[in-house]
Amino acid sequence: MNQHHHQSHRAIDIDTRLVTTGAVLTATGAAVACAGMAIAAFAVLTAGRRMIRDMDVAPTHQAAVKWQQAKEASRAAMRAWQSASESRNGSLAR
Repeated sequence: MNQHHHQSHRAIDIDTRLVTTGAVLTATGAAVACAGMAIAAFAVLTAGRRMIRDMDVAPTHQAAVKWQQAKEASRAAMRAWQSASESRNGSLAR
C-alpha cells in the first residue's frame, strides 16, 4: 500500500511585459492624480486668500468683535439669572 503521490510542479507563466506595462500605467496614473490634487489645492487656497483680502473687516477683527459680544451676552444672562434668583429668594423669605 505504498502509494506515491505524483505531484506535478507547474510554473506560473506570467507575461512580464504586461506586468511592467501595468506598473508603469499605475505609476503614471498616480503621478497625474497627485498633480491634479496639487492644482485643485492651489486653486482653493488662492480663492480663499482672495476672499479674505477682499473682506471689508479682517477676520481677526471680526472674531474679536464676536468674542466681545458673546462675553457681554454671557454677563447679561448671568445678571438676569442672579436677579431672578434674588427675587425668588426674597419672596420666599417674606
